[in-house]
Amino acid sequence: MANQMGLHIGCLLLVVAVALLKGAAADNYTVGDDLGWTIPPAGSIAYKTWANKKNFQIGDTIVFNWTGSHTVAEVSEANYGNCTKSNPLALYDSSPVPIPLTSNLTRYFICTVDNHCSGLGQKVTIKIGGDDDRWWEGNSASSPTLNIAALLFCSAIAAFFLSY
Repeated sequence: MANQMGLHIGCLLLVVAVALLKGAAADNYTVGDDLGWTIPPAGSIAYKTWANKKNFQIGDTIVFNWTGSHTVAEVSEANYGNCTKSNPLALYDSSPVPIPLTSNLTRYFICTVDNHCSGLGQKVTIKIGGDDDRWWEGNSASSPTLNIAALLFCSAIAAFFLSY
C-alpha cells in the first residue's frame, strides 16, 4: 500500500516538474504578427496594441520582418518619444532581424526611413519581464534556474517515495 502511494506521489511530482520546465521555454515573436514591420494602417496604436498583448521574457526573441523600404533602429526612450534617428543604439537595414531579449530592460525600436516613425507611427516599445499582470500565462523564461532547481527538488522527492 505504501509502495502504491509512493508511486502516485512520484507520478504527481513528475507532472509538476514537467509543467515547471514548460515555463522555461523561450518564444519567438514576429513584430506585428501578420502585419509585420511596416507603416501601420492605424498609426502607432497598432504596434502598441500588439506589444501590450504579449508577455515578453528574457530568452525570447523578437523578429522584425519587412518588405520594401524600411529599417529598424533600437533607440533610447528619449529618442523613441520624438522619433530621433541620429545615434541609434543599433541599426538594421536588411530583413529579417532577430533580436534576442537578454535583460528586463524596456527596449525601443523605430523605423528611420523618411517620416515612417514621426508621421506614420512605425515604432514599438518592448517591455520585458517586470511587473506583468499576466504571470499565469506560463511564459516565464526569466527564471530557468529556479525551474531547474524545482525540477531537481521534485525528482529527489519522487526518488525518495519510489524507493519505499
